[in-house]
Amino acid sequence: MAALTFDALKEQVSKGEVDTVLACIIDMQGRLMGKRFHAAHFVDSAWEESHCCNYLLATDLEMYTVEGYAATSWAGGYGDYIMKPDLATLRPAPWLEATALVLCDVLDHHHHAPVPHSPRAMLKSQIARMEALGFTPMMATELEFNLFARSYDEIRASGYRDLTTVSPYNEDYSIQLTLRDEVVLRPVRNALYAAGIPVENTKGEAEVGQEELNIKYAAALDCADFHTIAKHCVKDVALMKGHAASFLPKWHRDKVGNSTHIHQSMWKDGDNAFRDPDDALGMSAMMKSYCAGIIKYAPDYTYFLAPNINSYKRFQKGSFAPTKAVWSVDNRTAGFRLCGAGSKSVRMECRIGGSDMNPYLGMAVQLAAGLKGMEEGLELAAPITGDVYDNAAVAEIPATLRAARETLAGSAMLREAFGDGVINHYTHAADWEQEAFDAVVTDWEMQRGFERA
Repeated sequence: MAALTFDALKEQVSKGEVDTVLACIIDMQGRLMGKRFHAAHFVDSAWEESHCCNYLLATDLEMYTVEGYAATSWAGGYGDYIMKPDLATLRPAPWLEATALVLCDVLDHHHHAPVPHSPRAMLKSQIARMEALGFTPMMATELEFNLFARSYDEIRASGYRDLTTVSPYNEDYSIQLTLRDEVVLRPVRNALYAAGIPVENTKGEAEVGQEELNIKYAAALDCADFHTIAKHCVKDVALMKGHAASFLPKWHRDKVGNSTHIHQSMWKDGDNAFRDPDDALGMSAMMKSYCAGIIKYAPDYTYFLAPNINSYKRFQKGSFAPTKAVWSVDNRTAGFRLCGAGSKSVRMECRIGGSDMNPYLGMAVQLAAGLKGMEEGLELAAPITGDVYDNAAVAEIPATLRAARETLAGSAMLREAFGDGVINHYTHAADWEQEAFDAVVTDWEMQRGFERA
């Protein structure tokens, strides 16, 4: 959804009102990567295409050139991808001076076809499948993060020790306490709104220094775009204000972790196709099959909701982070929560994803699972009631990255939806994350065994 037309951008550039254009792809981790163009060059020629090294879709969080990918390698010479600006995403970036931003699709340098393991391409492929059936996927994500008193540089220099959050105690819904956060969050809200992103609110969450940013639901691709730009904006503004914002799912063993909940419904002819006013909970037959799919196949796609070692530290009893792949009605202890039961806004919320989730991937795999549920005509089991954490009779989600990697690698559903090449690509990413962690001697091991072992 564009907030700035290309003609308007050209006029602003000619007047000197915009001098920089950020042209960005989305990497495997859900981050913006790309180039800062002089605006005059962008409107002259770079708006058509630019280039980037193909290792950008084959790195880890530290930008390490991981060996073993089929798509790109030292043996292959690390060639180029095409960055194709999607001018429908063109918008101002008001938190930066005289700057506009555009998201790019990633194309093969030789054939100009979409790179299949590109996160934006993966989501587009599943949206197209749903649209072929006449449905428009509508999504909303909740972004949770922690806001820290010191800057990124100061925290890094300290070895990430003695961290102090901006607020000193649980600030869930507190108006008085979240005043401390407004030095960052007020400019974030205003900048995103001015960028054409329909921000609803920010609020304190259920932990010290924990924030939540909510953006109005939108078509699935727009939602993922909004999420990614918003996350980038939060980090930018925190940096400029001398603070640090972290989307690490679990920064302290005794603190509640950060999630990314995904709300989803399917629309047809302008109405919510998930709704059936004659159903006891307002759920259509199509919704029930779709939701049965996303629940049945949750173990298959958990990796895409929790892609890092740290992601799994969040899944703890009594922490509002789910551990079971079941659904319930307005119950925050379940992996899936029915929201808006009986209303026009009936929808399903997936609560499994962490704050480190790539939204394009998280949405894409749930669309694939929901579509499979529809194809198989799955029946939705009755909702679970009570404290789901203590229900030993229901299915668990994978509790470690190693377990999620195995369910990913063995998923016939995901391989059918995305192809073996894509799933092998992300399985290799999971292997590398596990291997990198396994090689490290942690502080916990040193403190526990240095003298006592």
